[in-house]
Amino acid sequence: MMTNNWTREETIIAFNVYCKIPFKTSSKTNPTVIKYAKILGRSSSALNMKIGNFGRLDPELKKQGIVGLAHGSKIEEDVWHEFNGNWEKLAYESELLISKLSHTPLDSYLDLETEDFREGTDKETIVRRRLNQSFFRASVLSAYYFKCCITGLSIPDLLVASHIIPWAKNTENRLNPRNGLCLNSIHDVAFDRGFITITPEFKVKTSNSLKDFKNEAVTYDFFFRFENQRISLPDKFLPSKEFLDYHYTKIFKK
Repeated sequence: MMTNNWTREETIIAFNVYCKIPFKTSSKTNPTVIKYAKILGRSSSALNMKIGNFGRLDPELKKQGIVGLAHGSKIEEDVWHEFNGNWEKLAYESELLISKLSHTPLDSYLDLETEDFREGTDKETIVRRRLNQSFFRASVLSAYYFKCCITGLSIPDLLVASHIIPWAKNTENRLNPRNGLCLNSIHDVAFDRGFITITPEFKVKTSNSLKDFKNEAVTYDFFFRFENQRISLPDKFLPSKEFLDYHYTKIFKK
């Protein structure tokens, strides 16, 4: 294993991993940590320590009394300030570096299909889009420990990284994990169409437009049972109250 100082490129990959795993589960035995440590050619302990160094820079973790390692290096601070808030740049540059070190072409692990290549859309644009979607999903779902923040459902194929402010409405925050919620597929659609919302106080509200169906047991179980319930909050990437207020005022069908 390597013993020299971390390069900027390696640190960018470490930040990618920091974003894609639940902070409390990060350890030298975590399968994701082991996977990327092998790509980096470093020990899983070294990568786990680097993830802990990023944890000390995260203000949301500090507010909850969760702290990373006490000491770190300037290179982590530089990477944090460059990419924290510039999520599209992080997603693309870090995955390019991972592709290079693992000798794996980007498009080979994005599961691209023929219909993805629509007329007038070049391959790089499609690859970027898929990378962005993959990064956002991984960052959001891992922040919520792969559980729906309303119901606690943890079946992976039924979980969605739901945008609070819709993708098309705010390009700057398309990949911002704080613009995401981990929802099951039914509540994702309901949230997207304004039938439910999450208030800036992190409580579930159900639209009056569903009241005609309230006496149906299934409707009650899916929606009204959770009325005013506080969602499960993530350790990091806490949903932005500004974004939640946008959804409540602009999208929610009161």
